[in-house]
Amino acid sequence: MFVLGTAGHIDHGKSLLVKALTGIDPDRLREEKERGMTIDLGFAWLKLPSGQEVGIVDVPGHERFIKNMLAGVGSIDLALLIIAANEGVMPQTREHLAILDLLGIQRGIVVITKKDLVDEEWLNLVKIDIEKLLSSTSLAQSPIIAVSAVTGEGLPDLVSTIDQLLGTIEPKKDIGRPRLPIDRVFTIAGSGTIVTGTLLDGSLSTGQEIEIVPPALKSRIRGLQTHKARVNTATPGSRVAANLVGIATSQLQRGDVLTTPGWLTPVIMLSVRLRLLPYLRRPLPHNAAVSFHTGAAEAMAKVRLLEQDKLGPGETTRAQLTLSQPVALVKGDYFIIRSTMETLGGGNIIDTHSKRLRRFRSTTIESLKVKEEGTPEEVIIALLEAKQPLELPALLAQYDLPASDTRPALESLMEQARVISLGQGESRLLFTTTGWQRLTQQATDILHDYHQKFPTRSGMPKVELGSRLKLGNHSPVILQKILDEGILNETGLTVRLPTHEVRLTSAQQTKIDAFLQSLAKNPYAPLGDQLPEPDLLNWLIERQRVVKVSNGVVFAASAYNEMVARVRAHIKMHGKVTLAEVRDLFQTSRKYAQAFLEYLDEKRITRRVGDERVLY
Repeated sequence: MFVLGTAGHIDHGKSLLVKALTGIDPDRLREEKERGMTIDLGFAWLKLPSGQEVGIVDVPGHERFIKNMLAGVGSIDLALLIIAANEGVMPQTREHLAILDLLGIQRGIVVITKKDLVDEEWLNLVKIDIEKLLSSTSLAQSPIIAVSAVTGEGLPDLVSTIDQLLGTIEPKKDIGRPRLPIDRVFTIAGSGTIVTGTLLDGSLSTGQEIEIVPPALKSRIRGLQTHKARVNTATPGSRVAANLVGIATSQLQRGDVLTTPGWLTPVIMLSVRLRLLPYLRRPLPHNAAVSFHTGAAEAMAKVRLLEQDKLGPGETTRAQLTLSQPVALVKGDYFIIRSTMETLGGGNIIDTHSKRLRRFRSTTIESLKVKEEGTPEEVIIALLEAKQPLELPALLAQYDLPASDTRPALESLMEQARVISLGQGESRLLFTTTGWQRLTQQATDILHDYHQKFPTRSGMPKVELGSRLKLGNHSPVILQKILDEGILNETGLTVRLPTHEVRLTSAQQTKIDAFLQSLAKNPYAPLGDQLPEPDLLNWLIERQRVVKVSNGVVFAASAYNEMVARVRAHIKMHGKVTLAEVRDLFQTSRKYAQAFLEYLDEKRITRRVGDERVLY
């Protein structure tokens, strides 16, 4: 299914033409009918001689409503550029044509309306002006058809040409990631919230669980309509109205995107290819503030030029845009930028998960070029180099190809040992080989510095290493891979370099000997004021020379094991033991007996029942 979109200057007859073709008045607002002008988007549909139905988006022509025009024209397959015969090319004609060109609309028909108001000589002059206007745009060589919506002259020829051109257009692919940029939100009594838009990249079905991005609202599709007919499944390229469950209209706005849950992440920074319109009177400076439009979304943005300090009219460059609010989009989407008064330029999105890039770097520009123009293998490598690790769904979300095309390229890279996969299934993590080598070298460097700083510690806590490497939730699987490769060794909750050994100085060994001797003298009531420094104490604990039962209470391992055995035997004989009995059993104080019993409870050797302990 395809969608047509009108474009052109105010009062050139766009809405009248749509009504003449379809019998549907696209001006739905009372204010539009009272003022006789289109203010917001209008919608209709047309059945062609071939039997297929096409949707029509009618956009406003007044310069004050250009933002509404941009919300409707971004996803059309065929443009109808409307030019009134009695007025010819006008300012919004030029601006709308420039927008179609920037959005990469390749198919169009120029419809000269109000043919009944001029003679043939004037009509031919208008056609010459139009051909000149189109010559440097994506709509060059488009058919030019003169019609009259009043008399009906030329309309059959226009319908036939629409049918013929649509037959040359490839239907939109279903790549399994449906996106419905919302261009209308309203309520129908008895049904609830309705959203409409042109469906991209995938199909939607009644009963399907969905998510609205950016607000991250979950819902379910109660019903679907295309051209006011109920359907169970809506296919890519069709105009769709979706009835949503459990969401109020106040929670939604134009520019939100309806999609399947879990893959589409809104962004505020993106890398783009930017082209400035040639007829502008001044260049665009670095860090210029503009309004950004893509799909049905709009946000303010700052333009970071990566290759120059200003972009001249007609020039093209690669840049970064920092948005004022999150927008849901994907690589390959087209966009427009505007000032408060005019359209400035536009282009396509290269990277939607971009970090802040340094300017005037050849490596930066080359990486963006690869992401934009490279083979699937080259693009995967470039995406991973920019941000790794990536889970497989996140990689697919950043790449504007279906999984069926991306997966073979990924498998080939893994066979070539250029990409490393950790884990299994959809949640597996992906690194480039060089990225993995950088990570393991960083881990090695961190451990080397740690061992130098803390020579008496057997290793660094795993949690600390994961934090230092900024591994987040991926820390366990990544650290396990590092351990499996023998890059680091594991001791309990710590990791160390394989070559690391704790070597005590003579002074440290003297402290340890003195401490162990003090424990031997008072095995059941060890003196807390003779504890060694924390690193030495931990060293003794790791080697199972001592057992720390609480802060300030440490027993020799031999004494602790003896105490546990005697308490077990007492309970087996008597069924229970009290704190007082433990105190008397070892001729110690309440302080040590209590710390000892609480540690046994913690280790699930004993269990407290009232004032007594039983075996766990």
